[in-house]
Amino acid sequence: MAVRPGSRRLTAREARRLVLLAQGLGGAPWRGPVETVERLGRLQVDPTRIVERGERLTLWSRIGGYDREELRRALEEPPVTLFEYVSFILPVADLPLHRPVLDRFPRPEYTRGRYMAGWLQDNAGFQRYILGELERRGPLRSRDLDDRAEVPWRTGGWNDGRNVGRMLEALWRGGQIAIRRREASERVWDLFERVLPGEEVETLPDEVVAIELMERQLRAAGLVRPGWGTALDYRLPARDLGETTLREDATALPVTVDGTDGEWLAHADGLAALDAGAWRPRTTLLGPFDSLVADRQLLAELFGFTYRLELYVPAARREFGPYALPILDGDRLTGRLDAALDRRARTLRLHGVWAEADAPSGTTERVAAAIRDLAEWLGAGTVEPPETVPVPFAGLATALG
Repeated sequence: MAVRPGSRRLTAREARRLVLLAQGLGGAPWRGPVETVERLGRLQVDPTRIVERGERLTLWSRIGGYDREELRRALEEPPVTLFEYVSFILPVADLPLHRPVLDRFPRPEYTRGRYMAGWLQDNAGFQRYILGELERRGPLRSRDLDDRAEVPWRTGGWNDGRNVGRMLEALWRGGQIAIRRREASERVWDLFERVLPGEEVETLPDEVVAIELMERQLRAAGLVRPGWGTALDYRLPARDLGETTLREDATALPVTVDGTDGEWLAHADGLAALDAGAWRPRTTLLGPFDSLVADRQLLAELFGFTYRLELYVPAARREFGPYALPILDGDRLTGRLDAALDRRARTLRLHGVWAEADAPSGTTERVAAAIRDLAEWLGAGTVEPPETVPVPFAGLATALG
């Protein structure tokens, strides 16, 4: 492949290592949940607990057997350092970069936003009631509030008629309320300024927001394609300027990767870390909602790994099981493991394990150690191995003890 003038050429292995270093899946382990969220920029939330909640599993893959209470404290105990917004956990320090999105909600220039804007206007009294109750009684759960909608929510989806939930979601997205804490998986709401107290958040120009958010995205991703910049689907108004600025100040450096077409962009600091020998291999398991796994195109192009979450696929049509965990060994994704935690029996059950076609042999002990570490962190006293094991993982049952 011809190398574009001014571009650096990376081997496929170098590209994978660059990504894994940026993602906290190679090199020196990160120190805890707060640092991990700050370095990733955002952490996807998912309540599915076949193994463990999505956000908790993503953290474990990077920092090992951490204390879940550390994450809860960061989210719930003043002064909070992390907050939950839509489907992600975000650093409080980045709130000025996310505030413009809250202020623009509900984006009436889009069809869905127009419906939401009209519905909120029709239900102004309902809004005042919920905010007043939180002011007077809060924090509250959705079931603590009455449905006083004057116009019910009707969009033809499963949320039709769920007016309290829709109003809480709208007030959350608009930055008027926030999650104070969770009781099990149930959200407990409070006024935004009581959850995230302090001085009024500075209003930043769109250009600054785009440059800062895109720099964080690039740093956390390792490699991106030109035209990136979708922080929580914010439709950044100044995305083109952000990319141009980061290219011009040599933060975003063009690279080509052997075996892939076209140009990539890498963060200058990431390339420097790779060149300085920061890479250290690690063997671990990744959750289905891991930030690495979420980028399906990058996963296929750089790792040759195709992934589909089969949780909502009918059982008869599943290929790997409802909650298959990709196996990361060094700079390769070598297989996947379908696991489920039986909490009552304190057993991690492995329903199946699959190896990629090019998975090397001799990795069984490392993979078994990662499974044992996961089981210990989950509080499982035993691991139940799968009935059959592919050749590259031969002896897995024995290695699991």
